[in-house]
Amino acid sequence: MDLDLMRELSVKTDSRIVLLVLDGLGGLPVEPGGETELEAAETPNLDALAASSDLGLSRPVAAGVSPGSGPGHLALFGYDPLRHRVGRGVLSALGVGFELGENDLAARINFATKDGSGRISDRRAGRIPTEEAARLVELLDSEVRLQDVETFVVHEKEHRAVVVFRGEGLSDALTDTDPQRTGLEPLPVGPTDGSPEAKKSAALANAFVEEAERVLEGRHPAANTVLLRGFGMHPALPSFEEVYGLRAAAIAAYPMYKGLARLAGMELLKEGEGIAGEIETLRRSWEEGYDFFFVHVKPTDAAGEDGDFGRKVRIIEEVDGLLPRILGLGPDVLAVTGDHATPARLRSHSWHGVPFLLHSPYTLPTAHSFGERACAGGSLGVFPAQEIMGHLMGHALKLNRYGA
Repeated sequence: MDLDLMRELSVKTDSRIVLLVLDGLGGLPVEPGGETELEAAETPNLDALAASSDLGLSRPVAAGVSPGSGPGHLALFGYDPLRHRVGRGVLSALGVGFELGENDLAARINFATKDGSGRISDRRAGRIPTEEAARLVELLDSEVRLQDVETFVVHEKEHRAVVVFRGEGLSDALTDTDPQRTGLEPLPVGPTDGSPEAKKSAALANAFVEEAERVLEGRHPAANTVLLRGFGMHPALPSFEEVYGLRAAAIAAYPMYKGLARLAGMELLKEGEGIAGEIETLRRSWEEGYDFFFVHVKPTDAAGEDGDFGRKVRIIEEVDGLLPRILGLGPDVLAVTGDHATPARLRSHSWHGVPFLLHSPYTLPTAHSFGERACAGGSLGVFPAQEIMGHLMGHALKLNRYGA
């Protein structure tokens, strides 16, 4: 989508938009010919909404490409994820409220388990509880010291944290240490270009991992190493206010998604407990002058990554039960979608199309249920996720006509 065109055509109106994102919503059947998680779920409210909505399948990045959560959300917000490459570490740092300097280098940390042979046996250290991980983060922050740079280690949630390197001459042209699969040794950080800055930064990152393992030794039965991924430095993105003329608010429980929202210039609202708490935050903030709400639901993605088909189904059903609370607010436009697919069958993000539902008074309904197959035959067809904001703005009557 052309952001300059959005700037040119956007107009202020009183209409309000809600973008409800079920992280990793898309799925696959476990058995050939079976139902996906969304199709298997009992969703009377979503199905009723689908009967008066536009449906389609979005493609977050490109055909066959499995996106990370960062690129997936950037596309949802209308930014080209191939042009605006944002390291996950940046999103994590912004999400926990860390004020990144212009020359800071950030990386996402996963606490992980390394077995006696040096191979990764669990990439998430058994999803160790938040309080245990926070204690380990404090140890790393206080005890890891490197030459030439300051290091800051800040906890995110559960097994996730972020490390920030502060010093001169750093680069984010670096590879990750996460092998992405168990049974493999962690990878060394390497430079992706030949610059002195990248070589220096790679050496510092490898030294950090070595020091972290020294500090963690004997401190926890599962978390005895760290995996670093998503190296990045602070990028500049045009804000929602600048591009769309929207006063946007974000409701999300996980720091990374707060970081994405901050990067897009959204205001972060204090979320309540669980999915119901997030919807309650939306209700409380409805009359506070926002015209765009981004509401993020994380557990669908976690269930998919755990390979738990049934749990993902139950989470979708929980959201369906809460949908009347959103509809009761009277949004002019409501979209329900995901940032990517996370089929339980694959236990990972995938390249498959993401179900998309858009409800407004100006739709062309084609189906009576909300699922992958219904969306594939919907009025929107298969389309780039970058176009979603254009659809939302148009249905909210927030775009002037183009040309004479």
